[in-house]
Amino acid sequence: MHLSILSKQAATLQRIRVLRYALPVALFVLASTFEVWEHWIKHVPMRMSPLGWLEVCIFGMVGPCVIFVTLTYVERLLQRLHQAHTDIALLNQDLEQKVIMRTTELQQANLRLRAVDQIKSDFVSLVSHELRAPLSTLNGGLEVALQHETQLPPKAQRVLHLLLDETARLTGFVQTILDVAHLEDGKLHLNYGPVAVKPLLRHAVDVVFGPDEMRVLWQVPADLPPVWVDEIYTEQAIRNLLCNAQKYTPPHSPIILAVTLDERRLCITITDYGPGIARDLQAQIFERFVCIPTGDGDRPRGWGLGLYFARTLLTAQNGALTLQSPIHTDPTMLGSRFVVKLPIAEEPLTDEPLADEADAAAEGADVKVAAALLLGVAAYQGSAYKQEGVEDGAPAIN
Repeated sequence: MHLSILSKQAATLQRIRVLRYALPVALFVLASTFEVWEHWIKHVPMRMSPLGWLEVCIFGMVGPCVIFVTLTYVERLLQRLHQAHTDIALLNQDLEQKVIMRTTELQQANLRLRAVDQIKSDFVSLVSHELRAPLSTLNGGLEVALQHETQLPPKAQRVLHLLLDETARLTGFVQTILDVAHLEDGKLHLNYGPVAVKPLLRHAVDVVFGPDEMRVLWQVPADLPPVWVDEIYTEQAIRNLLCNAQKYTPPHSPIILAVTLDERRLCITITDYGPGIARDLQAQIFERFVCIPTGDGDRPRGWGLGLYFARTLLTAQNGALTLQSPIHTDPTMLGSRFVVKLPIAEEPLTDEPLADEADAAAEGADVKVAAALLLGVAAYQGSAYKQEGVEDGAPAIN
């Protein structure tokens, strides 16, 4: 209740209090004067009749008393109403102060949490930067050693290949951490352009499945419009989804890769025959460092960043990533379906690149070669590691 309204109510209550006394007195004087004039002064000789005294009592005393009692009752009611409004105003004022205090405390706590989160992100980025250089050197040294692997014993060859695989996996993880940090800070540079979908999917399947690609069932139309995305990061997101399907699907079960059109978006669906995902866990799998146990209860191999990174990348490109589970009726293979929606490019793809695009591609190739020579990183399984946030053929992160 505003103070102005309370002030008006107090003024009205004060007028009622004055009127409670003034009106009965005025009515008594008026009624008594009239009755005296009518029954005494008007007649000669001046004499008050019993009827006149009765009228003076009724109109001059009983009437003002009734009015006084009525106004007193009204004044009491108004006083209670004013007191109730005053109490409500005080409670509202106290509540507003508490809300302001709590809001200030929450804002301060939020600032502290943001500061802690920023410190954590900075620490992770710093550690990742410090790890990337020695890992690149280690990868280069291992690949140099494997150039003469025929001169090494079989056991040494297996150890070197194992070390190379693990360092490559750790390098991919470090690069993903950096990409996630840059993406959350809005510093990740995305190169948008029209991208052909079918070649992108073919390359992603070849990298993830390799000789086991026959288990992928293709349901992709021949004529598809290009999508307007960053080719490198979109393929990275698709690889993460394919790795997730490969990890949870039994070895001899198929994985369905389908593409459909939905208004101005192109939908890519990846359906597996895994154990499925419970409804209460479906919102958690897109969070960082969350791994859902497999059907036998074991924790799968991986970092728990693949789905989080895929959704974050696709959302940043005006796309979307959703989950549908269960899909199948078999209780042992309920399955999951991940749906990727990408915006369709307005301009069609051309067979020959423009001169500016060719020059830019040549310049980018020179930069990549120079960076590879500086870091001593050779190609690994047909992939090159990303330099300054741009990656071509990096391993998928689980």
